[in-house]
Amino acid sequence: MNQLLVFVCDGAPVRGEFVSIGSAWQNILALRNDPPAVQKVMGEFIAAATLLTASIKLDGTLIIQAQSKGPIQLLVVECTSQLEIRASVTLNPDFDQIPDNATLAELLDAEGSGRLAITLDPVDRKPSQTPYQGIVALKRPSSTHPGLDEPIETVSDAIMQYMQHSEQLDTRIWLASSSQSLGGFLLQRMPDAGGASQYDPKMMAEGWERIQMLGSTITNEELLEVAPETLLRRLFLEESERFGVRSFPTRLIRFACRCSRERVADVIRMLGQEEVDSILAELGAVETRCDFCGMQYRFDTVDCKQAFASTTLSDAVRPASKGH
Repeated sequence: MNQLLVFVCDGAPVRGEFVSIGSAWQNILALRNDPPAVQKVMGEFIAAATLLTASIKLDGTLIIQAQSKGPIQLLVVECTSQLEIRASVTLNPDFDQIPDNATLAELLDAEGSGRLAITLDPVDRKPSQTPYQGIVALKRPSSTHPGLDEPIETVSDAIMQYMQHSEQLDTRIWLASSSQSLGGFLLQRMPDAGGASQYDPKMMAEGWERIQMLGSTITNEELLEVAPETLLRRLFLEESERFGVRSFPTRLIRFACRCSRERVADVIRMLGQEEVDSILAELGAVETRCDFCGMQYRFDTVDCKQAFASTTLSDAVRPASKGH
């Protein structure tokens, strides 16, 4: 299963999404050999990115990026508006052993060094335009010690905090990750449309609470093993019969990488002639490997000369003479 299902509740101001990712997740895992805790967190971020992309209705790419001095040095997850996903993780070599039960805080916020950002990069963005970026706090006010902060331990809590502060929408998210599949479930309270709203305030509050209670009965096993359409019927059968629940056609999720020789040529040009000449003198070619898909790219002296001599990016790339 590689599906996203969106639904709305007629008896409450709520929209929801189910995501189930199987073979697309396996395609990503086949390129990696990460510890179980890292794999779990990366999988949950992929499921979250897919849910957010559909929720925000972005025409472009949603990027989740985390950096820290902890076991995960850099994590990048991307999902396009066509639900094409890819992900990469760079581990900190200073950490030899990562416990299988390591939390998000332990992986990303060691010594308070973690930084998590969500970037929305539209396809029609002008070269001078900066993509919208929201910073996700990895801490929140402690519920037991007033005046102090406590670390956020899960991906779902981090994403819910982002939605509350950046999108100002009440959102509940459940995420599950295993070595075989990913699952995600999102509930979102739709904003009041003012005088045009079909809901009175009491009905809105009661409906939101009712749908959350139904949603909270879902289990990780169901998220990982049950198809979205079946989950929708299972969780909201009574709600559907009493008030009505409408779903939209499922959308396909797939693994896809956007790397290319054109993009590598662009990076070479940004390095500068002096740096590239130094690499060529030492190694005879500029070689790089895509962190997302493992594709190898090789630019020899002629390739690099062509890149710097071109006036446009498309001119900078001739067919590969060796490799890719």
